[in-house]
Amino acid sequence: MTALIQIRGLCKSYGAFQALHSIDLDVSAGEVVVVIGPSGSGKSTLIRCINLLEDYQGGEILVDGEKVVRGKALAKVRAEVGMVFQSFNLFPHLTALANVALGPLRVRHMPQREAEARALALLDKVGLAAHAHKLPGQLSGGQQQRVAIARALAMEPKVLLFDEPTSALDPEMVGEVLDVMQALARTGVTMVIVTHEMGFARRVADRVIFMEAGRVIEQAPPAEFFSAPREERTQAFLQAILQH
Repeated sequence: MTALIQIRGLCKSYGAFQALHSIDLDVSAGEVVVVIGPSGSGKSTLIRCINLLEDYQGGEILVDGEKVVRGKALAKVRAEVGMVFQSFNLFPHLTALANVALGPLRVRHMPQREAEARALALLDKVGLAAHAHKLPGQLSGGQQQRVAIARALAMEPKVLLFDEPTSALDPEMVGEVLDVMQALARTGVTMVIVTHEMGFARRVADRVIFMEAGRVIEQAPPAEFFSAPREERTQAFLQAILQH
């Protein structure tokens, strides 16, 4: 079976600094892949290359067989790849409902009534139907991030990318966002998640990937990854992070 995401020899530099060194990675349809590692290891850069929020200098990326390159095909790829950021990136002047309906209206050219009905159903799915007509500024951080997840789902993407979706939240709001993501994972959505939440990775991931200095150091199913990591560097990282 062909992987939904195929990454081959991916290299990315910022000037003289090489952020990614020849990364090879496949993600199957319906798989939940969690990417962990120290700050500056290239995790966010990797997933931002998948929908070309970051240009890359070497290698290739294919999403559902489409090469991810600048040009006419890029809009098609981006329509299939939803992204949830650290900062929620909601339009502050639009209600939660309007934020979620915007993509289907503008990109999919869906009729307004249909787009709003879908948006309301998705807000209900993330537990926010009662807040549909509030502006982002009237919502907590956790609620705003759940709206951002609903917005990403509104385009019916084949892949959902999460770039440290809980890192900007107060600790008491982290759980409500992770609960929504865990429920999504059970529905078979393909997800690539960069996070520091080890308990979440253990519960939800099909595979955990450990990165350092722009390289994939180790990858394994969570039971194996957390109980018997093979690489010394992975062992040291887990020991440091799980002690806190």
